[in-house]
Order: sequence, then structure tokens, then C-alpha cells
Amino acid sequence: MLLRVLVSTTPTLQTHTITHYHGPVFGETILGANVLRDIFATVTDFVGGRSAEYEAVLQRGRAIAIREIAERSERMGGNAVVGVSITYESIRDSMLMVCATGTAATIAPAE
Repeated sequence: MLLRVLVSTTPTLQTHTITHYHGPVFGETILGANVLRDIFATVTDFVGGRSAEYEAVLQRGRAIAIREIAERSERMGGNAVVGVSITYESIRDSMLMVCATGTAATIAPAE
């Protein structure tokens, strides 16, 4: 399903006018970390460098949370989400929670 929802971290848009606010939207996902990924991350931490495995989990979680707020905005009649904020939280050292929040809005091109 292709969404036609603009998602922005800013509260306003220079190229569009917000014509209606629909209310807050939330997207959340909890992803588990597996043992193999933890072992490789520990080795990476020990020898230095970045953990591509954990970065991929973060990216996937963020994409899911953003997709959820876009879908929820669309269901409310919006075609945008403004003021988006994303937070990350570790749960019991084996799970990652990613939450996205924003305001569903209807936008039109600026005149």
C-alpha cells in the first residue's frame, strides 16, 4: 500500500498550508534482539566500530513507527503528519521500543 502522506518533524510547512488539524497520532513498535546479533554487537563494541546489525534494527523500527503514524493520519482524513518526534527505549536489555508521535493534518499547496 502506497501512502500519500507527508511526514515532517517541523510544526509548519513552507510549501504547504495546513487547513485542518485532526489530532495526535502515535506509532509504536517493539523489536526483539536475538542472541547472535548480541554476540556480534559485543564483539564490535570490544574492538570498536559501529554495529550494523543494531543500526538495521533501529532503522527498521523507525520505518515501522513512521508508517504507522502516516496510516493513522490517513484514516483520520489527513494527508500529512507534522511535528513528528521519535523516541527509542531499551526494554529488559533484549528488546527495543521505537515510538513516533505527531499531529495528523490536512495540507494544501501554499498560494
